[in-house]
Amino acid sequence: MKERNILWVFLAFTLGFMLPVCTCVGSCFLSVASLGLLAEGGGPAATGPAVAVIRLNGAITSGSADAFSSAGITPDLVENQLVQAAGNPDVKAVVLRINSPGGSVVASNQIYHTLREFDKPIVVWMDETAASGGYYIACGTDYVIAHPDTLTGSIGVISQFINADDLLEEIGVDVVVITTGPRKDTGGLFRDMTDEERAYWQAIIDEVYDEFVDIVAEERGLAEETVRELADGSVYTGRQALELGLVDAVGLPQDAIAKAAELGGIEGKPRVIEIEAVPSFLEALYTYQDQSTPPTLEELLNWAATPSLEFRFARP
Repeated sequence: MKERNILWVFLAFTLGFMLPVCTCVGSCFLSVASLGLLAEGGGPAATGPAVAVIRLNGAITSGSADAFSSAGITPDLVENQLVQAAGNPDVKAVVLRINSPGGSVVASNQIYHTLREFDKPIVVWMDETAASGGYYIACGTDYVIAHPDTLTGSIGVISQFINADDLLEEIGVDVVVITTGPRKDTGGLFRDMTDEERAYWQAIIDEVYDEFVDIVAEERGLAEETVRELADGSVYTGRQALELGLVDAVGLPQDAIAKAAELGGIEGKPRVIEIEAVPSFLEALYTYQDQSTPPTLEELLNWAATPSLEFRFARP
């Protein structure tokens, strides 16, 4: 009887532990399989010259996601989708649909160079917003079409710091910071910047800004002085951007597809292929785990205290 009870306890423990794990793994596996079928079209594959459509939505980040969401545009995501387009011999050109307020300076630069090095024509269609970093990456393509009411431009660099010194003093919290140099805690949470530190950080911002201006001037064929006049952080509608030389045309998604087909040498109405990044099994599993775990207080403080440079349209 004792052995039988032990057996039942063991079975109950095993089922109680393994069933949720198997359910999670099975769900991830089915999700990945479904995405694979969708990417393949779910039926007999069509043939013939095609234009591939890639959608880039959200903030531009260097990691797999931004701090609080699984959505976003990363260099790995863009490369993954362009590899699919490059490997399909039927794809003669790509339409890149951008809807982004921008984001990381480093990630934007990486994506820009990836797009420039792609050996098939790329046409951008700007959706609701293609501002700052969203505009930066568009400069790495062959032709840029904006919706007439797109918000684009916002050429500039922003870096924000949170200062909680007054709040901590009010609630009676004293923070001791020990550093190896006077600039080691510049921009930290626990004190305001000095005038010298502000000038120091402004010089960094200006250096990155100059690079942004140079890229826009080179890619758009504009004088540097002209770009600097436009690059005060202002956003422009698609119509205004066309008048200013920041885009090549205004139009709708079908206009971008038609232009891509033209650049790709496709005669007649092109076939359209939607390309989506398909995660591996492990990526899907890790994403599920990340989404199910809220950020800790330590992670929030680390995020808030980490200085960053961004090509970002800071909307209200």
